[in-house]
Amino acid sequence: MNREIQKILIANRGVPAVRVAHTCRDRRIPTTAVYSTPDRLAHHVFMSDTAVHIGEAPPAESYLNIDKIIDAAHKSKSNAIHPGWGFLAENHEFAQAVIDAGLIWIGPSPDVIRLMGDKIRAKMIASRANVPTIPGISDVTDAEQIREWMKDENVVFPIMIKAAAGGGGKGMVKAENNEQLASGLMQARSEAKKSFGDEAILVEKYIERGRHIEVQIIADAHGNVIHLYERECTLQRRNQKIIEEALSPTLDHDLRQEICFIATRLMREIGYTSAGTVEFIFDLPTRKFYFLEVNTRLQVEHGITELISGVDIVGLMIDVSMGKRLPFKQADIHPNRWALEVRLNAEDPRNFSPSFGTITRLEMPHGPGVRIASGVYEGANIPPYYDSLFMLLMATGADRADAIRVMDRALSRNLRVEGVKTLAPLLLSIIRHPAFIAGEVSTRFIEEHMDELISLFRVATSEDEVLKVAKYVAEISALGPQSWM
Repeated sequence: MNREIQKILIANRGVPAVRVAHTCRDRRIPTTAVYSTPDRLAHHVFMSDTAVHIGEAPPAESYLNIDKIIDAAHKSKSNAIHPGWGFLAENHEFAQAVIDAGLIWIGPSPDVIRLMGDKIRAKMIASRANVPTIPGISDVTDAEQIREWMKDENVVFPIMIKAAAGGGGKGMVKAENNEQLASGLMQARSEAKKSFGDEAILVEKYIERGRHIEVQIIADAHGNVIHLYERECTLQRRNQKIIEEALSPTLDHDLRQEICFIATRLMREIGYTSAGTVEFIFDLPTRKFYFLEVNTRLQVEHGITELISGVDIVGLMIDVSMGKRLPFKQADIHPNRWALEVRLNAEDPRNFSPSFGTITRLEMPHGPGVRIASGVYEGANIPPYYDSLFMLLMATGADRADAIRVMDRALSRNLRVEGVKTLAPLLLSIIRHPAFIAGEVSTRFIEEHMDELISLFRVATSEDEVLKVAKYVAEISALGPQSWM
């Protein structure tokens, strides 16, 4: 049954909230922002038609408080909720609470979110659907159990100990040898309990120098399940993505068709609706890929898929939630560009330590082939309570080399951020590295090349600006009055 959306509450902050608000503006759908006390002057608050204060800084008192968010929807007369990404986006209890409150949930069904949120069950379902899975063991309780599995299955170190209910790189510990098993298991269990409230653990063979590839899916409630091709998110640090691109430089035509077909088949079999992503790890030496997980939400990097396919994924999520059919078939999707995305975090590029404070100066890149998804403005404050991501910078070109050139221009010539440190110098070093340009990267690229990457950049400071002005004044003083003065 079709239901018309009158107003959307965006249950998020920063970049994801602003991103969703842009599509709502395009569609002439009014929006409600929710905000914590330190976010009262945040960009997403100004972007929305109405805003509701939902609590103090700690996420548990604001952005993770289900009752307050649903109450804010009723107060603001919003009849739909979009969760963005992060916070409650993959929380099946939140999705169910939204539906139970008589509101429209813009996302996959609570049952599917719950099913795919359990990594052990998701892997079993994928295996039953003939999707290749990484050799592993579930319901791990002690280190001896891991040793016996490794011996029986002929698995060698390293291995990955991970939270069954995990995601976003949390609750994942790599063990290189026997001595690290007990401590790694304890650490993973502790992180899992803290982040997800569930200390169930699974262990998998670690794919050394793997490539991280994910397939974007969009599906409606009428049985139409379509892929929008793949993205590669291999460049990561501690399992957190830093640079993403679409398409993947690793896959050839046949592998691309195979991985996209398998992802589509899996989502069809689990009855998926809305936007979602099937993640795989690709083992380069064997040219085999293995199922990792299903992300039951809008992905941070969805923008580059929008750039190569020409569709608005957030807009499609809104349509699907109202019961509409997808307006195209699989044969209509033809990627005609290459796109890159870098994540600009407020972090020290030398050691990734957080850098919070006020953005005293902000100049954003412009020009052909550039797209910005920003959660801030000049003068905005980046508080220490939340994720350090404040901007996504995307670049497109006719091919990969062209897209890299555009990204180089955007990072090196047009971007200026002062008041906080950012990853921009590191990102520029990466995209200029010969191995990246050649497409020869792995999930360990950053840790293996960190010293070299740091040596390639120099962070400009306010002292540099003062010295530049002083040098100019000195030159004019020495030369005397000029004709143009």
